[in-house]
Amino acid sequence: MEYIYSAMLLHSAGQKVTDANVKKVLTAAGVKADDARIKALTASLEGVDIKEAIKNAAAVPVAAAAPAAAAGGAETSSKEKKEDKKKKEEKEEVSEEEAAAGLGALFG
Repeated sequence: MEYIYSAMLLHSAGQKVTDANVKKVLTAAGVKADDARIKALTASLEGVDIKEAIKNAAAVPVAAAAPAAAAGGAETSSKEKKEDKKKKEEKEEVSEEEAAAGLGALFG
């Protein structure tokens, strides 16, 4: 991500996105720059209108809310919530015998 951010920073500052400029930004940020990744980034950005790419990325819709909220928005009663919580707790409880058996398997 640092590589992409460096290209965006250079673009917003009005600088050319070149290998040398990307490396300078990364180095200034304390990132150990990988020349191969820098070359791959600059090569992939050749001929790309970064401003248009950012504009298109911003137009992508955000994922829908949780399915339960979208499916009618019915609220769960506090009684149902308590029952669900109790069921989860029961599943999580392990008897002492089961726990001891599990530990025995660790030590043979």
